[in-house]
Amino acid sequence: MKELPNTVKRSIELVGLCAVAYIITAGRDVITPILMAFFLSILLLPLYRVLRKYKFPEVLAIFFSILAAALVLAGVGWFFSMQIARLLSDIPQIQDNLNGHWKSISSWINAKTQFSSHQQLEWLRMQSQRLVGNAGSYLSGAALTLTGVFVFVGLLPIYTFLIMYYKNLLLRFTFLWFKPEQHATVQTTLTEAQSIIMSYLVGLMIQITYITILLGGLLAILGIKHALLIGVIFAFLNLIPYVGALVGNLIGALLTLTSSQDLTPILIVLGSIAAVQFLDNNILMPRIVGSKVKLNALASILGVIIGGSLAGVAGMFLSLPVMAVLKIIFDNSDSFRQWGILLGDEKPKKSPMSIAKLKMRRGADEPKKP
Repeated sequence: MKELPNTVKRSIELVGLCAVAYIITAGRDVITPILMAFFLSILLLPLYRVLRKYKFPEVLAIFFSILAAALVLAGVGWFFSMQIARLLSDIPQIQDNLNGHWKSISSWINAKTQFSSHQQLEWLRMQSQRLVGNAGSYLSGAALTLTGVFVFVGLLPIYTFLIMYYKNLLLRFTFLWFKPEQHATVQTTLTEAQSIIMSYLVGLMIQITYITILLGGLLAILGIKHALLIGVIFAFLNLIPYVGALVGNLIGALLTLTSSQDLTPILIVLGSIAAVQFLDNNILMPRIVGSKVKLNALASILGVIIGGSLAGVAGMFLSLPVMAVLKIIFDNSDSFRQWGILLGDEKPKKSPMSIAKLKMRRGADEPKKP
């Protein structure tokens, strides 16, 4: 059977990408919890295997594995809620600090522009009225979001249980898609993908722990209020590459601004975050996760932005592990090898325009021009 020309193949790939993007956008409420459950089931496999080794029935082994994950998440939620409660207890002090900052900003605006303090207060009053007028739509949107969160949390353990219970069936289904002579490559790809996902997810858990301890402890030593809260917020936001770190810096600065009328603590917080992030990016995280699969910065940023636009915040968190799995699949496929090169960070030292060996060779199946 004659194979299609490369131009037709590339066109089909682009049409396929558009179709996948549409499917993810239309069905993200279904796809997102399934993907999250898939990664969670891989993370729980070692505990499941240990329980099975000690003769636990399969259903009980899966149940206790999911229960252990739920207890860990409950502990994280309790810690976070305790820090939020401490922040709420300081509301009177926060109001005084915000009033002091507002007076300083208002005086600066009055000195640099023609807007008086009265005009500024009038503008704030108009914005407040507009906000109150739109409160109904905001609350309805928040209610829908909260409902989606409850549905997500309710479906996640069910999907995880079913994926772990039917894992052998799913593996058989995967192998039946390929010819017998390709099964060795499929098995290698699946094993490598499982190893990468496991390394990545365990590394993220360790990263959250040491960033919270390092940043929270450093800020506490330096006398910054709500140090642990800033540390845990930045640790979780740091899971979103590049974008999360920027938002984490902003939230850290705002929390510090509300707890002090001086600007020096803000510089201390930003400097501490920069130092911990440098230590994390260049020393700790590469040693923990390893370098089995590397994604270039351009692909990572675009993946996070596209994931967020297609599937919201969950898409931003899932973008990197999904891209890592896709890169493994692409690297082990002759048809999609160019996409693996696009996602990787193996940058050629010289331009392919000047070295023929670095150019993508045309397929041998394409007809030669007369």
